[in-house]
Amino acid sequence: MPEKQERSTGPRIIFIQILLVGCLVFLGARSFEVQIFQSGDLSRKAENNYSRHLSIQGERGQILDRNFNKLGASIDALTVTADPSQIRAPEKTAKALSGILKTNPASLAKRLSTDRRFAIIARDVPPDQAARIRKLKIRGIYFKNDSKRFYPNRNLAAQVIGFTGEDDMGLEGLEFKYNAVLTGARAKIKIRRDGTGQILDIDKQKKAELKGNSLVLTIDKKIQFLSERALESAVKTHKARSGMALVMRPDTGELLSIAHYPGFNPNNYQEYTQKIFRNRAVTDAFEPGSAMKVFTAAAALEKGFSPRSIFYCENGEYRIGKYIVHDTHPHDWLSINKIIKFSSNIGAAKITETIGKETLYQYLTGFGFGAKTRLGCPGESPGLLLPPGQWSDMDAGAISFGQGISVSAVQLISGISAIANQGILMKPMLIKKIISNTGKDIQVFSPVKIRTVVSKTTADQVGKMLEHAVEKEGTGFKAAIEGYSVCGKTGTAQKARKDRPGYEKNKYISVFAGFAPRDNPRLAALVIVDEPKDDYYGGDVAAPAFREIMTQSFSYLNIPPEKEMVAILAKGDRM
Repeated sequence: MPEKQERSTGPRIIFIQILLVGCLVFLGARSFEVQIFQSGDLSRKAENNYSRHLSIQGERGQILDRNFNKLGASIDALTVTADPSQIRAPEKTAKALSGILKTNPASLAKRLSTDRRFAIIARDVPPDQAARIRKLKIRGIYFKNDSKRFYPNRNLAAQVIGFTGEDDMGLEGLEFKYNAVLTGARAKIKIRRDGTGQILDIDKQKKAELKGNSLVLTIDKKIQFLSERALESAVKTHKARSGMALVMRPDTGELLSIAHYPGFNPNNYQEYTQKIFRNRAVTDAFEPGSAMKVFTAAAALEKGFSPRSIFYCENGEYRIGKYIVHDTHPHDWLSINKIIKFSSNIGAAKITETIGKETLYQYLTGFGFGAKTRLGCPGESPGLLLPPGQWSDMDAGAISFGQGISVSAVQLISGISAIANQGILMKPMLIKKIISNTGKDIQVFSPVKIRTVVSKTTADQVGKMLEHAVEKEGTGFKAAIEGYSVCGKTGTAQKARKDRPGYEKNKYISVFAGFAPRDNPRLAALVIVDEPKDDYYGGDVAAPAFREIMTQSFSYLNIPPEKEMVAILAKGDRM
């Protein structure tokens, strides 16, 4: 029996041994095939499961003031994305996510039901919402570190800077105009994920290299703030519709502030109407009123008249054709000096009659009126200055005192600055330079002389006239600053009707434009208040705001009163 049993189990053992050897040979062969012949394909499959290529956008460049203070920047923000191919229950997932994100579940379900491998669920997700989504542990939902545009100073210079939309593309202001400069580069990078699908790392160095270029403006954040505060006070005090205030360096054309009121917060631009977004200092043209008499007087002096040349001012009423020109106060004979000081409309009209339409037109265009300044802001208006062949006699008279002509605020402050700058018109500057993401200069902008409009002698004489206009008896005496010789001119213009020819009743624009100190002008400023109630003369409404802006700006820039400056210079000479 044992022999028989041994004979029967022998073949079985051999069969099992052969089977085991066969299995080992098969496993070895399969292992060889997997490790040698299929290793590449399997590695790629594994890599695809735990990594993928992602197209990323470099962070948007910054907008900085002249002292490198941030006006527009980008901050970290979370973006929730999805791989729809991994979402097993799109409707259920959409319902869960929409409850947290406060979005439409049907729209979200549609995005999660596609065959695409990538979909954006929500941008700029707050940390608390992100934490709640993470707790759901939904397969195919990912989080991406992103950035969003942020304006740290809220309303400050908002109309100038503008804002970006949800896709980080510029929609208004400099953000729109220089979108190509500020936008970061796009590149494909490989990212790795863990077993739950969360992103492990992104090449931060690569992302930094993709950052856009930055703009350095001529704007000074402090002077911008001072201008906005003074302007807001003027508009509210006089219950006006709106206002603008600009500050410029006359010798370079650099704009240190472009203030608007009312303003808006570009971080929440959706809460405002589109009407408030535009940079009205360049887009809106208005009739400037008596501020234009500055340029009428300059044209007369260039044609050989002296500041003491006299004109008969008709005791306050002067007929031109079927129209009658009035002065606020009646005068008989006035010199050009006094025509500016007392702001006589009749005197300005008489000057134009004497020098001729063509001469006035020549000098107004010389000062830049009727043409765009090319400041570099979107939607700039050239204003309106018709050729003299289209002027009637009344048109010529009206243009001489600032009616029948429209100008932008940037044009007007540039013209006043030309008087301050010895008759030289400078191109207004808003962009100081463009720098790379490493801080290197890419393009530096220098002051540009456009032309010499009037001689230095004429500019000095007009400056003295404007100084007299700010004296006690002048229309601009409320702009006077103790210790400084202020030169300036008021303007009060009826607003033109929009629906038909003529002017609105009881609707005015109040203006004050000037510079200081007279012998060494450091700053020029312009204040415009639209539709003030009750008081509406430029000397009462705009001049006090001008004084406040200039006084505080001089203090900030450490510009001493002229008497102190003379003493400092004299002390230096003795040394």
